[in-house]
Amino acid sequence: MTGRAVSVVVLLAVEAGLALLAVLVHQGFMSVYGNVTDTALEALTWGLTAGPSGMALGVVVVVAVVGLVLSPRLWMRLTAVAIPVVMLLVMLAVTPLALAQKVGKYDSSPQCVMEGTAEPMASADRESQRAFDSIEHIGLFSGGGVSGVGGCVRWLVISEDVDVLQHYRAALPEAGWEVVEDDGHHLRAEHEGLAFEVMPCPGGGAIWAGSEDEPAFGQGTPGLAGTEICPHDL
Repeated sequence: MTGRAVSVVVLLAVEAGLALLAVLVHQGFMSVYGNVTDTALEALTWGLTAGPSGMALGVVVVVAVVGLVLSPRLWMRLTAVAIPVVMLLVMLAVTPLALAQKVGKYDSSPQCVMEGTAEPMASADRESQRAFDSIEHIGLFSGGGVSGVGGCVRWLVISEDVDVLQHYRAALPEAGWEVVEDDGHHLRAEHEGLAFEVMPCPGGGAIWAGSEDEPAFGQGTPGLAGTEICPHDL
């Protein structure tokens, strides 16, 4: 082999190594930040446009172009082009596995009580947890949310076409709660001095539990006034 051919073979090996690294980066990113309600193709597209997966793909493509230009033989040029294509296919294949790994970290019910929480927040968390535990929930809960003396907010994820409000319209009265507000955009129920509110979000919903005297979702309090109830990524 000529010196040029050897250089291209080394370049192809580097390209393949970078492609493997890109797949691992993509899988790790999706297992932490991926939207579990997305299809594999939707999640891959989001990962390529919003995360490091796209930058990794760009690096591999640049090396592939260099190898394509310098390759003196047809099989080398075909290999340079095939590596990024195969990389994308492998990314698509590992995306569902990464999302399943993330789902495995979710709970089937909201959890507000955490060890080491100081008073008075600990007491407030226990009251919110008591409210949550009295209701049959739907979807999965990641543990992300906002907790405080004014109540506990948790976000739920639903991978199916389910009406969140309709579920709680039935579940709350069955658990002894009285629905006091239901305008089609959010629902509020009260029971024994506690209040519960739920509103749909893209891909799931947001639920809140706390004292019936406290503002739901913390809205109106100085620290949370004007904040969005639905996160951009559930």
